[in-house]
This record gives sequence, C-alpha cells and structure tokens, in this order.
Amino acid sequence: MLNRLILNRLGTMAGLAALALGLCGLAPARAQIGSERYAAIVLDHRTGGILVSANPDETRHPASLTKMMTLYMVFEALRENRLSLASPVTMSAEAASRPPSKLGLPPGATLTVEQAILSLVTKSANDVATALGETLGGDEARFAQMMTQRARGLGMTRTTFRNASGLPDWDQVTTARDMATLGRRLLLDFPDRYHYFGRTEAAFRGLRLRNHNRMLTSYEGVDGIKTGYIRASGFNIVTSANRDGHRIVGAVFGGSSWVERDQHMTALLDQSFARLGVAPRVEVAQPAAPLVLRQAQAATARNARAAVRTPPRSQVRQVSRTPA
Repeated sequence: MLNRLILNRLGTMAGLAALALGLCGLAPARAQIGSERYAAIVLDHRTGGILVSANPDETRHPASLTKMMTLYMVFEALRENRLSLASPVTMSAEAASRPPSKLGLPPGATLTVEQAILSLVTKSANDVATALGETLGGDEARFAQMMTQRARGLGMTRTTFRNASGLPDWDQVTTARDMATLGRRLLLDFPDRYHYFGRTEAAFRGLRLRNHNRMLTSYEGVDGIKTGYIRASGFNIVTSANRDGHRIVGAVFGGSSWVERDQHMTALLDQSFARLGVAPRVEVAQPAAPLVLRQAQAATARNARAAVRTPPRSQVRQVSRTPA
C-alpha cells in the first residue's frame, strides 16, 4: 500500500512510465533513469539500513558530488584546528584555470575558508574546490589521494578520487551506496557544519550565489546535500530529508535532466518515509506496485546485456562543465 505514494507524486500511470523511460520533455533516446548510468539508494540515517535501492554498488562517475568529500576534508581540518573559517585560501594559476562552474577569481586572489565552503555548496565552484585541495594537500593530486584514503576509512570501498571538484576523469569513480554513506557521515561527524548544505544562496563580493539544489525548496524536509553533472554520469544528487523525527539519505545517479532526477528522488524519498511509517503530506490514491524501481531495474539489466556499461573514455574527458 505504501508504494502508491510514488504514483501520487508523479501523477498518472502514464506520467510514471514516462519518468522510468527518462522522457520529461526530452527525446526517449536521451533517457537516463533505468539506463546504464542509473543507480539509486536511500538509507535510514539512524541505522544505515537500506530502504530502497537499485544498482547501489555499480561504479559511476560522481561529478560534483565529489565536493562532498572535499568539504568533509575541510570540516575535518576545521575540527582539528588546522584551518579556521577565516583562514585564507589562495587562488593558484592552476586552480583559476578550471572550467565553469567557477567563481572566476584571478591567480593570487584570496577568499576565506567559509567563503570557499559557501561557494562549493551553492555555486559548486570548481576553481575554489581545487584551491581548497591545494591548501590542504599541497597540490590537487596529493589531495585526491588523501580524499581516497579517508573515503576508505569511512567505508566507501569502491570510490577513487582524482581531483577535488568532480571534473571529468575516467578513473574518478564511486557508487550510490558510497555517496549516500558519505552524506550520512557528513551529518554524523559534523552536525555543527551540516547547516551549510541547506543554504539556498550566499553572497560573495557583490555576487549572488544560488544553490543548484532545487530540492531544498521543492520537497518538505530536505536540507541538503549536493548535486552534480557531467555527460558521463548524467544528473546526480545526494539528498537528506527529515520528517517527523525520521531522517533519510538518498543518492540518485543518471538523470537525463535535473527535473527527471529530482522527480525520481522525490518518489524514492516518499517511498522511504512511508516504509518508516511517516504519514504522507498529501492525500494518496489506492495501492500500486513500486513501478519506478522495478522498471528502472529492468531497463538497467537490459542495457547491461546490450552494451558496455561505461561510456567511451573520450566522452568522459570531453565534457568538463559541471553545472550540477
């Protein structure tokens, strides 16, 4: 009975089928939910138990979800007094050369650690992510090694980082389970810093930085965490939501658009809250099967048999923009 909540959120049965096929106003050939890029999971924050999942351990490219790990490392440095919120972060020529999304500061310019944090959670600034990596690791490659090592310590066994931003790299991979685990650890390990992820906007030297995460305002109870996009990954998101004393953390990989991705995450959050006994915020219709996950899983299995799971190496490297 609880799974009918999915249908209520997405509308009619035809609308749900369109979601599973990845339509949402785009050509069917561009569908992502249910494709070889698709993966999803929702965890109970309290126990870490899985509420729903599809392909949770298949490797995917994290895109700007990578910045969650960069921020984890920054928060850890703050806790250990290796940094303060007022510490300067200097923009190197290497960092300034990163493609958008970015602040666009020139080499030699500085910003504070807190300004850097806000630019990552809102604008998803690639140049600032690199500058933070250089601040903590000496250079970005070394910082990526530090990120990977720390991820292993958090139980993220299938994640490898190659940069601090999530810009395309064939060898930078993760899983839905690992990213949801990271989202959960951000809340558990840094409850005093987690509020940054709920910021819908921030100001920086006259600029208004708007958060790419539209679920902060579209779904009741969502207070983070991060979105991401590169062509090799599709549109990704890690979301945390809290209702009636129950918190859940979910990850979705492989949307063909941010609209499709957010609609699919909405359906999974609704289903997960229902499994925890949280009453829906809207009137629901009669029971139906959980078609979103079943159709997506079936489509993924078909694609896995028909084609190579990961895109060509050239495709991963050619798209550097991470609009999240």
